[in-house]
Amino acid sequence: MEYIFVLAMVGLAAAMVGGGLFFSRLVAPHNPGGNKSVPYECGEQPIGQAWIQFNVGYYLFGLLFLVFDVEAALMYPWAVVFRSTGLPGLIEMLIFVLVLVIGLIYAWRKGVLEWV
Repeated sequence: MEYIFVLAMVGLAAAMVGGGLFFSRLVAPHNPGGNKSVPYECGEQPIGQAWIQFNVGYYLFGLLFLVFDVEAALMYPWAVVFRSTGLPGLIEMLIFVLVLVIGLIYAWRKGVLEWV
């Protein structure tokens, strides 16, 4: 009996989404072509092809940022519960930070951090 309410809410949510999509398709104007098919680039007119190759260094720099961003996001909850984890929690965090430092040193030696 309890699942009936859950199914009813899922059904209601699906009906609202479907109804909204149907209503917007029914009412919204549909005029393809012209300026709508031109790629938008921050208000600037696009020059050249949209599919060009970028330097792989941009992607590596972005991935390094992501790794250290996740590190910061994982260290905050650990710092909140640090007293309850004790010495094993401290050792685990030191291993985690050590692995990240080794990765940073590796990236530094490979020249990934040079923005050229």
